[in-house]
Amino acid sequence: MMPEAALVLFSGGQDSTTCLAWALERFSHVETVGFDYRQRHTVELSARPRILSHIRAEFRDWSQALGADHVLPLELLAAIGGSTLTWGQQPNEDASHSQGLPATFVPGRNILFLAAAAALAWRRGIRNLVGGMCETDFSGYPDCRRQTIDAVSHALDLGMDAHFEIHTPLMWIDKAETWALAEQLGGRKFIQLIIDETITCYAGDLSCKHDWGYGCNSCAACELRARGYERYISR
Repeated sequence: MMPEAALVLFSGGQDSTTCLAWALERFSHVETVGFDYRQRHTVELSARPRILSHIRAEFRDWSQALGADHVLPLELLAAIGGSTLTWGQQPNEDASHSQGLPATFVPGRNILFLAAAAALAWRRGIRNLVGGMCETDFSGYPDCRRQTIDAVSHALDLGMDAHFEIHTPLMWIDKAETWALAEQLGGRKFIQLIIDETITCYAGDLSCKHDWGYGCNSCAACELRARGYERYISR
């Protein structure tokens, strides 16, 4: 296992792009992995190669560390159903699960993401996984909690007879601090890349661009991003 290498769970959104920069600052070799789970906001998948291309072309120090990109199919999440974020479900974001969780909660998503990423990392000889999970400023998903991440990490170590480090740089910071971290890592040029290219919107709306980037400006993801940006620029 390569202790100087990392695999970043990279969706093409603001948080995972910030985590990618965080990893590129710390590891000499960084690979990325995205997941196609038949999400309604598939535009995030098309954003990924554009973001990676910009990083390779415009951030010379980072480009030297940036390695292979991978996309894994996880359509079983859509087949299982239970979330308005996957195709085949009604896109009613105001609804909720019987357990009181938001209708946008995808059951088992982060657990499956981490298991798939760890299996890929094991094959690639990588022991560090980096994810954008956060329980400070989020939509109430239980699989974003650090307690969940720690439990999954322990199971992966046992099941693969390995020792993975799961890094969650955003776990204890809010969205305003996430914007600030991005600026600290890559300056205003990186902030502009996040605004211009990342997509966080649950609706995948690219028809309207705001000061903080593209989005419908009404879903929970857009509201979190917009509020965080306002707090960030008013510091």
